[in-house]
Amino acid sequence: MAELWKSLPSWVRNIVVPILVLILAWNLLWFVVGVVGALLGFLLKVLLVVGIGAGVVILVKKAAKS
Repeated sequence: MAELWKSLPSWVRNIVVPILVLILAWNLLWFVVGVVGALLGFLLKVLLVVGIGAGVVILVKKAAKS
């Protein structure tokens, strides 16, 4: 690997490789942000459904008592 790195022209090592690394890091960052956002959105929907279900159960029990 070191031989391959040393065989590259200096402009490739100093300009092209860092730009590619930045692009890959940027895409990886937004992938992680997207996954976390999707998980949070899913969690919010689950909590909303559970809350609505609990409210319905409470209302049905109150209606059954009266």
